[in-house]
Amino acid sequence: MKLKQLESLLGDLQQFSNPKVELEQYPTGPHIASRLLYTAENSFDDISNKVVADFGCGCGTLGAAAALLGAEQVIGIDIDPLSLEIAAVNAEDLELDIDFVHCDISKLGWRGQMVDTIVMNPPFGTRKKGADLDFLSVALKVASQAVYSLHKTSTRDHVKRAAVRDLNASSAEVLCE
Repeated sequence: MKLKQLESLLGDLQQFSNPKVELEQYPTGPHIASRLLYTAENSFDDISNKVVADFGCGCGTLGAAAALLGAEQVIGIDIDPLSLEIAAVNAEDLELDIDFVHCDISKLGWRGQMVDTIVMNPPFGTRKKGADLDFLSVALKVASQAVYSLHKTSTRDHVKRAAVRDLNASSAEVLCE
């Protein structure tokens, strides 16, 4: 699939009508979502034929992109049941088979490396300090291959250092700014 086609399909997805501030809900735009997943697939071979989890999936944009790029299985996880309803409608509209799980990421009971790749646009930690690193910590424990995560520019250096120093990431790279 071409990048522009992927972005166009993601641009048609339903988004939050009333985002919940306390959950730091905000839509992941089709421009950044398409580029993130397209790069993960075409530069690193981390999407097609892989099991991909979308942590804090919200309306399902990143998970839908993974499915459109040929992921073997996609699992969207979110704490908000209303977000999961929107994500399920989006998957159905695109005729995608995505499994959705209602769960707080911090209480995810997975043990060991359960998925190949995790994609996420986690809370930035503006409402609950450290929420971004909490998501990253769980992701690094359950992904066998790669974690792709969106973070604020102002916290980039801190997140990179913490990932390697405190969360046992083998490396941390900024793929785009």
